[in-house]
Amino acid sequence: MRYFLKLSYNGAPFHGWQSQPNAVSVQQTIEEALSVVLRVPTAITGAGRTDTGVNARVMYAHFDAESEIKDDRRFLLSLNRLVGKDIALEKVIPVHEDAHARFDATEREYRYFVAFEKNPFLNSFCWHSPSSLDVGTMNECARILKDTRDFTSFAKLHSDAKTNICDVREAEWLEWLNPYGVKGLYFRIKADRFLRNMVRAVVGTLVDVGRGKISVDGFRDIISAADRCSAGASMPPQALFLWDIRYDFKQLLSK
Repeated sequence: MRYFLKLSYNGAPFHGWQSQPNAVSVQQTIEEALSVVLRVPTAITGAGRTDTGVNARVMYAHFDAESEIKDDRRFLLSLNRLVGKDIALEKVIPVHEDAHARFDATEREYRYFVAFEKNPFLNSFCWHSPSSLDVGTMNECARILKDTRDFTSFAKLHSDAKTNICDVREAEWLEWLNPYGVKGLYFRIKADRFLRNMVRAVVGTLVDVGRGKISVDGFRDIISAADRCSAGASMPPQALFLWDIRYDFKQLLSK
């Protein structure tokens, strides 16, 4: 039987989502726990791959089990004891045998958090901007992303992506209300898919816009260049969250 897992994680202790030699990943940690609980080696397939240090408020993965999981609560309690404090497994959802965590996702959302004051309680999950930013111009450039198809200028060089075409549906900077009273912003972007390093590169370029280093026309030129070297630097990973993933669960639950 095939199941979806809904989970979240703090990316700081991990070398990204994907399993790799000589490094601890989120995928590897969950697979090891599943293999203990199910008593058979069990692989998972994630909805995507986050880079080292990037967090996930929501992530989904699918796995196959030889028999039905009859007690969801007990199953999740056992897994959560094994994966440690930086991963939380929240739901296990039975789906049809062809359901796919990556290919059946209809939309993904990322958020990047910025604070304008140094704060010891926020530093681990936001980027501290030492100066103010021109949010109006940043949002003018963010709107351009919704009319963009080719995101080569924001894609990691030498990746294994077959295409750099993405459908960005929302992109905007908003005020960030946090419990510590620190003024801040967050960047919200939704798309059908994202390229490796894409969001951090987009945010880095928009921050350069906000600092007055890049004009609106210059931002358009960067996109047209289809050259990663023309865009801004990638932002630090700790402030980036995979915020949500959407599915048509009616289709996933029955076939």
